[in-house]
Amino acid sequence: MTTFVLAACSQPPAQPVSPIGTEAPVLVPGSPGAPARTATPGERIGQPPKAAVASDVRFAEAMIPHHRQALEMTSLVNDRTTTPAIRAIAGAITAAQTPEIKAMTGWLTALGRQAPAEHAHEQAPGYGMATTQELNALRAARGTAFDRLFLQLMTRHHQGAVKMAGEELANGRDQRMRMLAKDVYSGQSIEIARMRELLKSLPS
Repeated sequence: MTTFVLAACSQPPAQPVSPIGTEAPVLVPGSPGAPARTATPGERIGQPPKAAVASDVRFAEAMIPHHRQALEMTSLVNDRTTTPAIRAIAGAITAAQTPEIKAMTGWLTALGRQAPAEHAHEQAPGYGMATTQELNALRAARGTAFDRLFLQLMTRHHQGAVKMAGEELANGRDQRMRMLAKDVYSGQSIEIARMRELLKSLPS
């Protein structure tokens, strides 16, 4: 992954900070689906979010081309296999990663940074990116041979994404990027387990 220094990240506007004293109870919204709670005396509501740091930008700028390559692989599925489980996995990957690319691109734009170019696929080793030769082999494969290679490449690809998400959770500060990293980490870990099981079930 390319190393760079983040020159400046725009500071978010200050949010109103409300100390909770002895007035009427104040309800604090919970996470989606969770009940609200009552703020405790002295609790401060509406703390401003932490500003983005270089790790957040590195995560977005690396994950966008990583996701794009995953979508490039899923786009090959319908013409090369009739296996329902492979098509279902590809559909789930496309459904999850397409909006994530949009979210990261919009986030970078708000910071005044351009998203990586469409052709940008170069990445440091260890993050699961398929080589040109591997992608060509996937394009040429059909049937069970395609299923096997697709699962092998996508499992490795997902493992790289989980590694990147873990790095963001360890070093990032921006709330949106950390939430996205949590989604990537949990969602792709589940898909890795499914793909491993499916690979075992394929005919020899």
